[in-house]
Amino acid sequence: MLPLAAREGWNQGTLRAGLAAIGEDPALAPSHFPRGAVGAVLAWFDLVNRETEAAAAAEGVAGLRVPARIRRVVELRLAALAPHKQALRRAASLLALPWNAGCAAAAAGAAADSLWHAAGDVSADFSWYTRRATLAAIYAATIAWWLRDDDPGLAGALQFLDRRLAGLARLQGLGRRGRPRAA
Repeated sequence: MLPLAAREGWNQGTLRAGLAAIGEDPALAPSHFPRGAVGAVLAWFDLVNRETEAAAAAEGVAGLRVPARIRRVVELRLAALAPHKQALRRAASLLALPWNAGCAAAAAGAAADSLWHAAGDVSADFSWYTRRATLAAIYAATIAWWLRDDDPGLAGALQFLDRRLAGLARLQGLGRRGRPRAA
């Protein structure tokens, strides 16, 4: 379905043609994807989440320091998406429609949660929320930058990500230095 979505966009015709391509009855598209093309995009993102988590576990990223873990899991996710960059562009356009804002927010939250999970985060306090919100913003900016870049590689996107992560580290460092010391 992804090559079709890259060419034709995410729509009912793409869903039906994708099912036909794997030998399924195209008439089953509504039962497989009751939310239509948006549901297919969300199913794809869920698959990418699971693949990223599996790749991170297989690679053993837990042995890295937290900033390196985050960078690596985002890199793994981008690598999984790279062969389907045009389909991702089309998916982003679909989710950018105002009536799909809730689905877009849910997908962003699920991606951030998945990335932190892949990085080994087990926090259960307030930082669980702040970490995910921060990563969602950095990841969304990285994806937006990467999608506008015509380079088929990931080098530019990873440099952009590195700058965002360095900026976050500087900001966190300022926050720590500004706190009063305990007596």
